[in-house]
Amino acid sequence: MAKTVKKSNAPRPTVSAARAPSKAAPEPAALDEGAGLPEAPAGELLVEGDEVGAAELTRRVADNLRALRKRRELSLDELATRSGVSRATLSQIETCKTNPTIAILWKIAAGLGVPFASLLGNEEVERVRVLRRGDSQVLRSADGRMESRPLTPAGASPMVECYELRLQARGLARSEPHARGTCESLVVLTGVLKLHVADQVYELAAGDSVFFEADVAHAYENPGRTEARYHNVILYAR
Repeated sequence: MAKTVKKSNAPRPTVSAARAPSKAAPEPAALDEGAGLPEAPAGELLVEGDEVGAAELTRRVADNLRALRKRRELSLDELATRSGVSRATLSQIETCKTNPTIAILWKIAAGLGVPFASLLGNEEVERVRVLRRGDSQVLRSADGRMESRPLTPAGASPMVECYELRLQARGLARSEPHARGTCESLVVLTGVLKLHVADQVYELAAGDSVFFEADVAHAYENPGRTEARYHNVILYAR
């Protein structure tokens, strides 16, 4: 059973492409907001093949952003107004001159009115689409505490996305409100979760699940001493 406790203000994570073994941390630590998608934590090497995957991901984001913006007949200035992301940053992303943070991508997706995954994947339409584990681009925070692995092919559905989240001990991951009407359904696979939704906090254990409206500020916290794993389904409004 989930129970309501006092709210905690946790800093928000950004992510980069890489993977590292989980380990317990003695004290809660904020997740760095300065890292872009393809970078690894300082002092840590990308595993073989990740540099190629990261470069491909950056190119895909640039191509998808440009195509989505032009399809909606939006100038860079108009999208900047809609998304709250500066014109200069949008231009740099479209020309592969910068690696956007997860926070920036969420803002751009909201400004375009598209699912987050539309910026990451292609828009091929097939009756059956298989995503092999080895082909899934794992996103992670700069300090390695938070990992997100897509469980559905990017762009496969405009309404639903599914992710496996891994949050290391004492990890904190905060998210701004998603687009209006967006909801999340989350299942705790292993470990524990302290879920912050607006001014409420809910504690869940392995096997517990929760459904909540994600168009308000929310955050994930692992207060345990070991890594926790969750399945997170994002549902977009029609």
